[in-house]
Order: sequence, then C-alpha cells, then structure tokens
Amino acid sequence: MSVELYNKGNHVCVAFRDLVTGEAVQANQFLIIDGEHAAIIDPGGELTYSRLFMALSKYLNVTGLDYVIASHQDPDIVASINKWLVGTDCKVVVPALWERFIPHFTRPGKLQHRMITIPDEGMRLTLGNIQLMALPAHFLHAEGNFQFYDPVSKILFSGDLGANLAQMELDTPVTRISDVIDTMRPFHRRYMNSNKACRYWANMVRELDIEMIVPQHGRCFAGRAVTELIDWVSTLECGLDLMTQDHYRLPA
Repeated sequence: MSVELYNKGNHVCVAFRDLVTGEAVQANQFLIIDGEHAAIIDPGGELTYSRLFMALSKYLNVTGLDYVIASHQDPDIVASINKWLVGTDCKVVVPALWERFIPHFTRPGKLQHRMITIPDEGMRLTLGNIQLMALPAHFLHAEGNFQFYDPVSKILFSGDLGANLAQMELDTPVTRISDVIDTMRPFHRRYMNSNKACRYWANMVRELDIEMIVPQHGRCFAGRAVTELIDWVSTLECGLDLMTQDHYRLPA
C-alpha cells in the first residue's frame, strides 16, 4: 500500500511500507516527484523490487526515473540496484565512501557513467525545480551515511535514525515519542555509534524547518514528536558510549 505523505500541485512524496514479507525486517521505501522528474530513496533488495516497480507505475513511467538514492550500503537499502539499472534509465546516488562497494550488487560495467557520489560534507541534488539536500549523518549508523531533506514538503528522510520497529499502525504518524520509545531504545542504543554523533546531528537539523521525520523502518514523526525525537537523540547514550573492556574479551 502506498501512502501519500505530501501532495500539492506538481510535488508529491509517497511512502511504501508493506512491501517486505516473511522474516525480513520491515522497511519503508520512498518516492519524490517534482513535475516530470522523480527519485526513489532506499529502494531495498530482492524482496521489494518487483512490488515497488509496480507500485511506482501508478505515479510515473518508471523507466524514466531520474535517481535511485541510497542513504548507505546496507542490503535493505540498495541490494536491488542492479535491477533498477537494467529496468530504468536512472542515475544512482550513493555516499562516496561506498563508491567501490556498491558495484558488488551489480554486474560489471553497469554503473559506468551512472553513479553520482555524495561527498562527506553533503550536497544539493537537483530534482525538477527543487534541490534535495543530502545531509551528513555519519555513524548514525553507517560510517558513510546521509539523510535527505525535501524543502517543499519539509520532510526529513532520516534513514535508520528514528527507526521504530513495532509492526502496527504503520500509516499513523507518531505525535508523541512516548508511544514508540520502547521500540526505539534498544535499536538506537546498539546501532547508533555514539552520543557525539547524535549531538552533532541534532545541532544540524535544528536549523531546518521540519514538518515530518520519516525513518526507513516503522512510523513517521509529526507535530511535537519531531522536536521530541531530535531532543531524545541529542541525549542518547549509545554504541561506544556503552562499551567497556567486558565487551571485548576472548570467548570462554
């Protein structure tokens, strides 16, 4: 099922939340359309490709897709990239750190002249009449990691940050972080690298006008939950903050 997060005039943002079946972790995929131009963010792997391709056809001629954008290198992000390269005319937008790793998902030569790399400091990407912002979110969780801000819808596509893994009410926005905090805490404490990265991220995104934060897993955040999520992340102890020598011992 597709859910329109934003639809005004020639600008549309769509989430696809129920394409993963079986034992794999739930994952969201996203479409941004501006005029005659379109990009998908974090399209996923083999489990999502065929159903996502068909779902996109409701909104556009999929072969003319401008971009497939990957926030980082995980298989639930971009393992299907070879099929998108074959089935569409897209360019692939990936963090520069993963430029030589992403080809492991493709056949030799498929990425030639079709890859756009995002430098560590981020960049602006032209899509139709707008510029998407690729925002540095390194170590949250991947070493080379980006989030994407749409200045028209004012949606921040936050990747794994904000993931809430409850398998219910996926189409209902979170308006109070207390409703999902128990599903968020274990994931973030393990997957996010450190409070230092969390604080730097929070300082950066507080400069944006954000209507909605939409993670790759689970429900989106709207209303006061946007500020609550940013504040919670800024104080989160996670990853290396929690490690001691006891976590690095020879096995018995």
